[in-house]
Amino acid sequence: MNHNKHKKGWIFLFLCPPLILLGVTWIVMSLWNCLLPDILGVKSITYWQAMGILILSKILFGGFHFGKGVRDFKERKMREKMQHLSPEEREKFKEVWREKCAGGFFNRPNKTNE
Repeated sequence: MNHNKHKKGWIFLFLCPPLILLGVTWIVMSLWNCLLPDILGVKSITYWQAMGILILSKILFGGFHFGKGVRDFKERKMREKMQHLSPEEREKFKEVWREKCAGGFFNRPNKTNE
């Protein structure tokens, strides 16, 4: 069995995300410096400022979505559980969730310690 092949896979797995981040940062810096100074009259930025803008945009706007596979897995598991329920159990489950979600986020009653 060739164990060296598996080691190369792990190296690839650990090197790809940082290399992608470095490449995307360079693209952000290049686009900013090529477009925005002429269009908006802003200053050019450094590589590290571009990385900061990229991270800030991730924090503010929630981009990248690397965990999509986990979310798909959870949705698939939920669908499988729902398929095994009887029609009555499925209806009861839906009703419970309708009651929990009926008020929406802003219309929830205030729960205070009494």
